[in-house]
Amino acid sequence: MARNMARNTVQKGARSGARNSVRIIGGAWRSRVVRFPEASGLRPSPDRVRETLFNWLGQDLTGLACLDLFAGSGALGFEAASRGASAVVMVEAARDAAEALRANAGLLGAESWRLVAGDALEFLRAYRGAPFDVVFVDPPFASDLAGRVLPLLPGMLAADAKVYVESGKALDVPQGWRLLKQGKAGVVHYHLLGVSK
Repeated sequence: MARNMARNTVQKGARSGARNSVRIIGGAWRSRVVRFPEASGLRPSPDRVRETLFNWLGQDLTGLACLDLFAGSGALGFEAASRGASAVVMVEAARDAAEALRANAGLLGAESWRLVAGDALEFLRAYRGAPFDVVFVDPPFASDLAGRVLPLLPGMLAADAKVYVESGKALDVPQGWRLLKQGKAGVVHYHLLGVSK
């Protein structure tokens, strides 16, 4: 029943046109399409930005544990899984988007992933699991969530972990972090951070 609801959600998104789908650009699922529903603030990372990001990360994520906060369409998390990540945790609070993530994972045959259907800040405050090697932070641009998330991350990161932040303006890098890379494509500003040593 839940799977049928998720498939229906994805199909509703598909009828809205190409803007409700995103193509995986590398790895085992290269060229596979992920569909997502209409939702306020849901904006997948553009192909060009994802291409640059995964160039920064080295293309092959084999063995890495990844966290996709504000997963939305799942473009970043599924891209990481496609490129060999050993574990991908996707956190998404919006019910329709979470159902679409489940449906897309089923269609892709994703095994190394887990969905947390809930609030990203609550997840971070409660998390006591294994550390992450890569974290994707891509909240709605109108929010202040990126700035609220970053202080909560250092305790759950592996050595030399990378944190990717996408936003509608250039990021003021907070204390305790160092800017490794940055770019801009249209209105999208994107940044790769590491913890200061």
